[in-house]
Amino acid sequence: MGRALFIYWRIDAAGLQPALAAVRRAQQQLRDGWPGLVAQLYERSDPAPQATVMEAYAAPEGIDDVGQARIEAALAVALAGLPAGERHVEAFTPR
Repeated sequence: MGRALFIYWRIDAAGLQPALAAVRRAQQQLRDGWPGLVAQLYERSDPAPQATVMEAYAAPEGIDDVGQARIEAALAVALAGLPAGERHVEAFTPR
């Protein structure tokens, strides 16, 4: 696996379930059109006033800038109108 993306954001509890459902749908659509894409979704396990959500994306060939833009665009559409906080994107390469 090459470069992988990790995207995290916060959301109030009231908006969490609709946001998670929207992300799951977007991730499935991305996987359907991107053979080999691994898309995962996590919620931080410690209690807090806001939930912290992390999306993880990896592909055998890695996630290049074009792939990153594709992921970010799909999730921007999926989360439009939902009270998700600012998305923070980090990229890592395995060593």
